[in-house]
Order: sequence, then C-alpha cells, then structure tokens
Amino acid sequence: MSVQDEIRRLTAPDIRARKGGEPIVCLTSYHAHTARIVDAHCDVILVGDSLGMVMHGLETTVPVTLDMMILQGHAVMRGSKRALVVVDMPFGSYETSKEQAFTNAARVLKETGCGAIKVEGGKRMAETIRFLADRGVPVMAHVGLTPQAINTIGSFRAQGRDETDWARIEEDTIAVSQAGAFSVVIEAVAEPLARKLAAAVPIPTIGIGASVACDGQILVLEDMLGLSPRVPKFVKRFGALGPGIEKAVADYAAEVRARAFPGPEHVYPMKGKKG
Repeated sequence: MSVQDEIRRLTAPDIRARKGGEPIVCLTSYHAHTARIVDAHCDVILVGDSLGMVMHGLETTVPVTLDMMILQGHAVMRGSKRALVVVDMPFGSYETSKEQAFTNAARVLKETGCGAIKVEGGKRMAETIRFLADRGVPVMAHVGLTPQAINTIGSFRAQGRDETDWARIEEDTIAVSQAGAFSVVIEAVAEPLARKLAAAVPIPTIGIGASVACDGQILVLEDMLGLSPRVPKFVKRFGALGPGIEKAVADYAAEVRARAFPGPEHVYPMKGKKG
C-alpha cells in the first residue's frame, strides 16, 4: 500500500470542523474486534466508562478505574484505523484539580494512543478543560445527564424537561465551548433544548437521547444491538443479537451433551489406503 493509500485517522479538529455539516456518527466500543467492525462506519469511537455496566455488570459507572479505561482504550486503538478514538476519564480521575486531570489525561493519551479524552460537567469543569486544551489535550465535554453524578442526581432521568432548568444547561454548554472543548455530548435532554444548545455554540453537539437537533449521535453499541438487558427508552434497537447468541449457545450445549460434535477423525481424516 502506498503512502497515498494509507487510511488517515480522524482528529479532534476534523470533528470540530463538522459543525453544521454532515452528521457525526459515533458509537461506543471496548474491544478490538468490535472496534474493527464499527470503524468503517463511525467518525468517533468512544471508549465509554459505560464499560463498567456493559462489561463488568456494575450498577453505575462510578467504580470504573483509570486502569480499566486505559486497558480497553488500548484494545480499541488496536482494532481501529480511521475513527477518532475518545477515552472517558472515569470518576475521581480529574475532579480534584486541573493538574490531576492533566496528569491522568496525559497518561491516557500516552498509553492508549487515543486522540482525545472526555470529561463530564459544565461550568464547574471549564477551568480544567481550558487547562487541558492549552496543554495539548483534546477534550470532548459532556453535559445534560451526567452518569458519573448519579449519586447526587438520584436517577438516570432526562434533563431539561422543565424550562426553568434550561438556563443552567445552556450555561454549561457555552462554558465548555468557550473553555476549548472541540465537541460536547448532550445527554437526555428534550428536543427544544437540544436545538437551542446546538445553536448556542460553535462546536458540534453530539446527542444521546437528545434528538436530531444535534450535530451527531452516539449510542452504546450493546444497547443498539440488543445485547443489554436494560436499555434507555430513547434507544432504537438496530439488531437483536442477544436472543441469537442465546440460541447459538443453547444449540452448542445440546450438541455437546448429545456427543454430536465432530471428533478428530472428522476434522483430521486418516491418510493412506482405504479398507
């Protein structure tokens, strides 16, 4: 393959330049093999801290560690070639200080080779986002429903249903944009608010349960494939792999119990004369 034919991986500036243009396609991935599958179709692959719930059966994302994120981020980078890979900063890895955030973000970038990190929070994270961006760390922000704050918000409920909450969420969105985030995930907000937020900032808004008013959409891969036992109401299932996998495993188990699986004489037939 010539240098001209090599696939160029998308960067944070590439995604930022998509504001108001072709919709940005994003999915989560935590493994090399799923990253390889989605890479040809996605602009952004997010190694989300949702891996705590999807891969490890945790109730929330709060227990996820930095080492867990780095391990899976490295796997996704090995499996992908084109998409911008963004790795979530897990709870407790960036809130203490902007210096802590930089130390841990630098470790993520160095050890995984990813192109950006993501942090949750609006105005309260603006100073940290500016500190990171000024030091060469591309930051995707996350406002609206922020799952890492589940212990304070109480549930994974939609945000901005009451117009009295709109000003706060709009202030958060503008704050992270002005601080230097190259894009912002907006989670679980009503369409009128999502449209207002998209118009308020010059960076792409990437919705998850935030309507077509955003510049792009992101979903958890396992949710849209029908693999997750509990799926948010806004998720459209594009596949039903769960029942298919269960049937395949049941068929396999039945064959093993019936001793119907191929033996070595079938797989490695004897050579030589017959009879």
